[in-house]
Amino acid sequence: METSFTMTATLTLTLDQAQRLLAAALARSRERGFKPMAVAVLDGAGHLKAFASEDGASMFRFDVARAKAWGAVGMGVASRALAERARDNPNFFVSLSATAQGRFLPQTGAVVIKDASGTVIGAVGASGGTGDEDELICIAGVEAVGLQWG
Repeated sequence: METSFTMTATLTLTLDQAQRLLAAALARSRERGFKPMAVAVLDGAGHLKAFASEDGASMFRFDVARAKAWGAVGMGVASRALAERARDNPNFFVSLSATAQGRFLPQTGAVVIKDASGTVIGAVGASGGTGDEDELICIAGVEAVGLQWG
């Protein structure tokens, strides 16, 4: 029995985009004189696409950066919005974090990555500075590769 199917192309975050985004985010961090950062770039399914940790970054940076990005891509909004929602509904977000086995962190420092049509294709999270600093370098990275953020 022969099966035929048609594959449709979907826009996804490429490895090249993820690596360039990461490099641009870290470059912005160095320009601003921020503390050593870690940046995690995830695809639309929450899988790690690229990661870097600057010399001197603490051992928790990877887990924090990834958890911020994982929550953002999972919920489809920036982690800043998740932090605001968590203030209004803390029990839900504690439960969500437990359900996600600690991979979900609703703290400022991650944004979703969108294609030209506004479809979420990934997320980037950073850890090392204040939440505002982390978010700033994530946005810089997304913009550097010509994608949208949210």
